[in-house]
This record gives sequence, structure tokens and C-alpha cells, in this order.
Amino acid sequence: MSFLAKESQNVEYKLQWRDDYIRWICGFANANGGKIYIGVDDNGLVKGVNNASKLMEDIPNKVRDLIGVVVDVNLYEDDGKQYLEIVTEPYSHPISYKGEYHYRSGSTKQELRGAALDQFILKKNGKTWDSVPVNDLTVEELDIPSINLFKNSAVRSQRISQDILVCDTAELLSKLHLFDGNKLKRAAVLSFYSDPERFVTGAFVKIGYFTSDDNLLFQDEIHGSLFKQVHTAIDLLSTKYLKSAITYDGLQRVDELPLPLSALREGLMNAVVHKNYGGHIPIQISVYPTKLMIWNPAVLPQRWTIESLLTKHASVPYNSELANVFFRAGEIEAWGRGIERIFSDCKQYGNKSPEWKFDGTGLWTVFHIKTDHKTDHKTDHKETMRLSIAQREILNLLASNPSLTQKELVKEVGISLSGIKYNLSQLVKYGLLTRMGGKKSGHWVVTDRQN
Repeated sequence: MSFLAKESQNVEYKLQWRDDYIRWICGFANANGGKIYIGVDDNGLVKGVNNASKLMEDIPNKVRDLIGVVVDVNLYEDDGKQYLEIVTEPYSHPISYKGEYHYRSGSTKQELRGAALDQFILKKNGKTWDSVPVNDLTVEELDIPSINLFKNSAVRSQRISQDILVCDTAELLSKLHLFDGNKLKRAAVLSFYSDPERFVTGAFVKIGYFTSDDNLLFQDEIHGSLFKQVHTAIDLLSTKYLKSAITYDGLQRVDELPLPLSALREGLMNAVVHKNYGGHIPIQISVYPTKLMIWNPAVLPQRWTIESLLTKHASVPYNSELANVFFRAGEIEAWGRGIERIFSDCKQYGNKSPEWKFDGTGLWTVFHIKTDHKTDHKTDHKETMRLSIAQREILNLLASNPSLTQKELVKEVGISLSGIKYNLSQLVKYGLLTRMGGKKSGHWVVTDRQN
């Protein structure tokens, strides 16, 4: 009595042949190949088959006719009992069985549907979801402030040469490999178009503040290009959703958030870049008094677990085209070090280590807010204000060039004209900015940059 090795990702045992097992062969062909043994039980014990000679002729013909795959069928004998080995090689193109696409994952066969099927077919054809071209969108329709936001970030990161950054928009996008022929890729639409939801449902961010799971106090939705979404979300989180502890270094006011902004930004960037946009669900950020949770409808790389994610690993971006754009802008790392940086930043800041959970629908990133974080509750408006990133940038720009117009600020800061007007009014209200002279001939005076 002999036993074969146990079933595994590449080995399956069946007592008798059924034509339905061609689905398993389809799954092997779409994955990494594998072997099916006929006449062997689940424990690897050879039981034998009675019609081995006929099956050796029938199986290859049926497999070829139904799924267009060539398999080797080998006859073996153990202790007088004959059994068959069906060897399937992996195929570089998608294989279907009567319109169904099957895939071998672990020791199970899965039928691929929906977004998983789309992703599989794209991968077999050497593409990623974000590399697919879109129709009915031209370079001229892209959002210039979003492109300027990318350029400003790329200048600081020094991950793209200066001569490329001064190119016109079409040439810049070409250098970033965001064209498929003469059509823009989805990555370009998401990164630089003012209304990506026109092409990709659910391409936005939701933020809510909860006192408990069933008690939502207030919420926001953030739309626009991904570059603007990230900056707006960080601004909202740091100025509206998280309470700062206020201290003073001499006369200088110091605002300290209850968790490191760098780690929060990295967590949000990871969600944006690795999101499964084919799922049509927005990124969701839930803020509680003691934690902040980012939910991302992500898909882990094949055979990865949370343990794989939390240990040193190669960079395997779900959206490689999108990841390249954000990497060139200096927004993410290219060596899979994002989570390491989050751990490090939280530790240095004195926060508990964040947690990651994958529940099958998506990936949760959970940041713990300092419970001993004391906030200042003074009623004087100037003392309790917290400037957003955009407001600080406006102050710095006007300190260097007091004659900048609102339209010029739109291009430099990368937000809308209404956003510039709102932030200017807030800075005037705070007493940090004063307008001298008229609209056309006047200029701005910065009274306190709050740096």
C-alpha cells in the first residue's frame, strides 16, 4: 500500500474521472499549472481505476475540445492498481470553460466573477486596471491646478528631472507613461481630472466622526482629482476632525495633533494608491475619540496575508501606473516601506502601534489616538484656530510676493478659486492677513505667518 504526497496548490486527487473535472484543469491552466490524479483518494492512497486505457484517450480530446488546452495523461501502476496523472501547464492567456473562468488558489478552485475576473483578464494580457485607456477625454480637459500640485510636489521630491517638469502637459503625461496610444489611461484620469467619477464610480473619500459605531455626529465627502482629494482630506482631518493640543515655545504657539500627521498621510496615500477602484466603493475614514480607521476596498497580492504585509516585503502596487505618479511626486515609497514608516513615526510620536485588518471586503488601517492628549479650550478665536496646509501655503506665498492675485494663488496652491477666496477670508478673520489698497492696485500684508 503506497501513499502519494498530500493535496496541495498544484495537486488534486479524484477517485473516478468526471467530465466536470475539466473545470479543475481550467483552474490550473489559469494559475500556475498542476496535476490531477485519477484513482487516488483524498489521503493520497491509490485505489485504482478500471478503464484507464479508455480515459487516456478520452480525457485529452475532451479537454482540447472544451477549453483548448493540451494536457499530458500518464498511466502509472501501484501494487497492481492503475491510476492516471493529468498534467496541466500554466497558460499565458485566459482559459474559459463554457464561458466560465476558473482559477486554482491554494487547494481550492474558484470561479472568477466581477472585479476579480476583470483583474485576472487584464493581468493575463499584461495590463493593470489603471492602465486601461478611456474614451472621450482629452489632455485639455485635465485639471491644471491638480497638475501644478503634482509638479510642486515633484520639485521637492527630486524624483523626476526638472526638464520634464517644464514640458507641456501632454509631454509630461507621456513621460509618466499615462498614454495608451493617443488615449489617456485611467491613472491619468484619477490623478488629474476634476471629476474622475464620470469614468470611475466611487472614486472619492468619505470622512465621518463617530462617538460610537451607531452615532455619527458629522461627515464630509471629498471629490475631485486624487491629488486634491489627498490634500483636502489631510486638511480636513487635521483642522476639523482631530483636536490639537496647544502649547507655547516662548511666544510661539505649537499645535500638536493626537497622532503623527506623517503616518496618517502615509496611511491615506496607501489607501488611494492600492485601492480596488473596480469595486466602485469610496475610501471611508471613521474618526472616533480614541481611534481613526481608514477602510480601503483593497485586494492583497496573490497568496499574501496580513503577516506578509506587516513584515519586510517587495513593493507590489495594485495600481502600478497610479503608484508611479504618486512616487514621482514624493508622496509614497517605491520599496514597500510605507508601513514600516507608519510604525516608526507612531513610535517616535508616542502613539500605540497601528493595526491592519483584512476582512475579505477590504483593508482596515487603525490608528490609535493618544488618550492623554490634552486640548486647549480657550474661547479666544485667535488662540483656538488651526491653520490648514493650504492656509499656511497661502501665507508663505503672500509673504514672498504680496501682489499675487487670487487666480495666481489658484495655480500655486492647487485648489479652486472659491477655496482661495474662503481661505483668504479666514486668514483676514484670524488677523493674520490684511489687504492694502484696491482689488487691482492693492497688495497683501502678512501680519503673522504662524510657522
